[in-house]
Amino acid sequence: MTPSLIAMSADNRFRLSFTAEADGVGLRDFLAESGISRRTLTAVKYQGGEILVNGEEKTVKHELRAGDVVTVIFPPEKPAEGLFPEEGELSVLYEDEALLILDKPAGQPTIPSKGAPSGTLANSVAGKFRKEGTPATVHIVTRLDRETSGIVCIAKNRHIHHLMSEKMKEGGVLKRYEAIARGSFSVRHFFIDEPIGRKEGSIIERMVRADGQQAVTEIRVMDTPGLPGEEISRLSVILHTGRTHQIRVHLAHIGHPLEGDTLYGGSAERIGRQALHCAGLSFNHPLTGAPIDINSPVPGDMLAAAGYRR
Repeated sequence: MTPSLIAMSADNRFRLSFTAEADGVGLRDFLAESGISRRTLTAVKYQGGEILVNGEEKTVKHELRAGDVVTVIFPPEKPAEGLFPEEGELSVLYEDEALLILDKPAGQPTIPSKGAPSGTLANSVAGKFRKEGTPATVHIVTRLDRETSGIVCIAKNRHIHHLMSEKMKEGGVLKRYEAIARGSFSVRHFFIDEPIGRKEGSIIERMVRADGQQAVTEIRVMDTPGLPGEEISRLSVILHTGRTHQIRVHLAHIGHPLEGDTLYGGSAERIGRQALHCAGLSFNHPLTGAPIDINSPVPGDMLAAAGYRR
């Protein structure tokens, strides 16, 4: 059900309004049909949110009539513990009341860790939210490895994060990557369908293994620019599942490791990081249903690694 209003309340809390289309529907069922999860409903009830029908607060047992306007005011969110707001440059590709989509540079972690508690994309987003008075923590929808560049999608509210997560489970979010891989390919378009699991003895590396989780990667060869004495291929890659290191593991498994990906057999002679970039993100907006199609150009270090002249 598409909300009729997407806005912030007077105290800057995120709010959505829906219009009932039939008599006799219970408010609890109506909210569930509108995509409000049970967990979110509990947070609204006990953590400072409100549920209004025609401007009056009601319990979930209330019975609606056609034309009633149901407004959900979501509780303010506190930044996650250990996430320190910082000022930092952000390359914004798209933003509205629900979503923030950024272009992450290579070398920047997406979220803090014990080894990198600051300087991450999430730290800078938390700083942006604090500066703008957005009462939300940072909900990462699509995460990238530190050395992978490109598009990262962030939800501004736990409800939006829930809706986007459901979309991803249902295959409603298309992520397209570009990669520079070693070698040439005899087939221009193919799929790699091989299960991926953790490599024994390592907490970081993954590998193709029979008892792993299903992983499907779609590959299109865009170009084979070549370098003196070497064969290099520029690839367009679509993930049909979201396993850790999926593209890197699959390409290494078939003998075409990413340039710069020393963890999986690539060479660092031409680029100092794995030559992988999230270049496209497409989905229908979780609230309005409008198509969203975001693109990010391939960075110069990857083009240089492939032998392109700029």
